[in-house]
Amino acid sequence: MRSYFAVLGTPGAWRFLVPAFVARLPNAMLQLGVLLLVHWSTGSYGAAGVAAAAAAVAPALVGPRTGRLADRYGQARVLLPQIAVHAAALGALLALASAHAPAVWLVVASALAGASMPQIGAMVRARWAHVLGGSGRLGTAFALESITDELTFTLAPVLLVAVSTGFSPVWALLVALVMVVAGTLAFAGVRGGAPEPMPVRVRSRHGVLRMRGVAVLAGAFAALGTVFGSLQVGITSSTAALGQAAAAGPVYASFSGASLAGGLLYGAVRWRAGAPVRLAVTLALLSAATVALTLAGTLPLLYGGAAVAGFVIAPAVITGYTLVEGLIPAEVRTEAFTWLNGAVGLGVAAGASVAGRLVDGFGPSVAFLVPPVTTGAAALLVLVFLRRLLPQAERGPVRELVTAA
Repeated sequence: MRSYFAVLGTPGAWRFLVPAFVARLPNAMLQLGVLLLVHWSTGSYGAAGVAAAAAAVAPALVGPRTGRLADRYGQARVLLPQIAVHAAALGALLALASAHAPAVWLVVASALAGASMPQIGAMVRARWAHVLGGSGRLGTAFALESITDELTFTLAPVLLVAVSTGFSPVWALLVALVMVVAGTLAFAGVRGGAPEPMPVRVRSRHGVLRMRGVAVLAGAFAALGTVFGSLQVGITSSTAALGQAAAAGPVYASFSGASLAGGLLYGAVRWRAGAPVRLAVTLALLSAATVALTLAGTLPLLYGGAAVAGFVIAPAVITGYTLVEGLIPAEVRTEAFTWLNGAVGLGVAAGASVAGRLVDGFGPSVAFLVPPVTTGAAALLVLVFLRRLLPQAERGPVRELVTAA
């Protein structure tokens, strides 16, 4: 724990961490909130699902462009107009839903709200990389960010459902709107730790995604996203089939709680193996861990399988963020982080979609086949391109790195 206290003791860190946490909670509320809101407005789960998917995919497509602007012009100059657009888009969605507008307009407004959501998580990671880059504490800082992500995605649905059931989904997303505006404005006002604008262009014909190793990491993160998406579907359908539908939330909470614990432990350890090898190993372990879920025919086994998978996934995420920071120049850090965030979002959408079709066609347990396949393929991808994930100073014989593991 001493390493975490050292990171949190970084001068000025709390000034941007607290408003960032407030601004990130609504990000974790948006997709489920849109689902509840559109169903409340239209009575259609089909329309609600399309709107929620639009809200999830849009930031994956637009986020890297936002990150590029933040790298070139500074975080505050991007966040201020972005939060204005997001407030207008989400406000329009709430107004349209309250007026029971046609579903097509709700889908469009949901996509705009998702696309304009501030990329606070990527910007916080860029600040840590700016402040701690080159030090041994950066990995711990990224572990702290992974823990924060788990906290937001654990707390946000509780807050959202509580307000939705107590009042309405309109009020729930209105609370989210107030939080994201207040948190983003406060975060943008804290200049300490923010990287200086670097108005240069990446010297690559296809941008950051074609830089060495970034596409490999994006592919690995997309596979990690399929774990989140398919487990949501698989756990929900499995508990319903067992006659314990109310247990879906607690089972998924065991996944999130174990992920938090895994990230906490991983960030506190000084690893001797290189980060590329660690990424390949954690992906392979995740593939093996999620195979057990296909055999989980009882509620206790679901709890256990979800917890094991959660314990492994956080270290993979932390390692990926640590790797990309060492591969790309400081001028494009935020854009690179948003590519990884976007890859996770696309993976969530793809994993949920494929798992849903498998459940409809073959039964609940088949949904759990998605994670072993995708993460196993990602582990092979990382192994094949292991040298591309090495920072320039460390590119020696791969055999020596594997032996050191």
